[in-house]
Amino acid sequence: MTTTAVPPAAAPPAAPAPRGPSPRRRRSKLAVRNTLIGWSFILPNFIGFAALTLVPVIVLFYMSLTNWNIFGNAQFIGLENFTKLIGDNSFRVAFLNTLYYSVMHIPLTIVVSLGLALLLNNKLRGVAFFRTAAFFPYITSIVAIALVWNLLLSPEYGPVNEILRFLGLQNPPGWLTSADWAMPGVVIVSTWRDMGYYMVLFLAGLQTVPRELHEAARVDGASAIQRFFNVTLPCLRPTMFFVTVMLTINSFKIFDLILVMTEGGPGQSTLVISQFIYRKGFEENQFGYASAAAVVLFFLCILVTIAQFLWNKKRSA
Repeated sequence: MTTTAVPPAAAPPAAPAPRGPSPRRRRSKLAVRNTLIGWSFILPNFIGFAALTLVPVIVLFYMSLTNWNIFGNAQFIGLENFTKLIGDNSFRVAFLNTLYYSVMHIPLTIVVSLGLALLLNNKLRGVAFFRTAAFFPYITSIVAIALVWNLLLSPEYGPVNEILRFLGLQNPPGWLTSADWAMPGVVIVSTWRDMGYYMVLFLAGLQTVPRELHEAARVDGASAIQRFFNVTLPCLRPTMFFVTVMLTINSFKIFDLILVMTEGGPGQSTLVISQFIYRKGFEENQFGYASAAAVVLFFLCILVTIAQFLWNKKRSA
């Protein structure tokens, strides 16, 4: 009896392995996912910015080209408001007063706040208290500050003039009642109020100055003044640039302190652009004309900021 060998059956072909999405498709999905996550963080802030800043600024530019007194429809008049500003003596005075205030306030605030930062950057007993005391005026009500300083600067009974008389000055300044001294008085009060905020910024900048540079300069025999100008100031350049830009913009926009302390007087000696805008818009209902003055202030801040950026870039090159 013979047996026939049966060849083994051939194994069925293996099924192809399932293919997932290509690397390019995975990267595309990841990019879309990251974009959506980013927009989910940005969109709420952008909506607030668009509703509270962007749209009002666009409306401001349109209103500057119209004649509108809040009643009735706005009448489009082109550049007539800007032409009127050129010949307006009050606006010219406000523009010059704004520059006068800025030229005094910016360097004085930088010097005082930087000096405080250098002093309070050392390990002194009670340094936290003194830092808080220097910063406290910045968060105090502007009305309270104005009332207190109006009493301090009173020409007849104010403590400031009493001290000057005690030191031998027979005719102390009239301060806020004098056309010549009103703006310097406002600058003093504004510097006292702002110095704490900018002191904090300079303190943060001083923390980034490497101690090794000071130690190396000290070993080379550099004095404290030489170390300040050759080590500290160069390292503070980014902070100094930020402080200067913020100070310049805030100086051009000064309004609340002058409104409460002097209301632009005596005469027009402390009238600034922001108060000019307020008077034309909310007191005389010339909203188109006030919008044109606001546009001029806007471009003034933009031009000065661009000039500061270019100057800082040139020095950093």
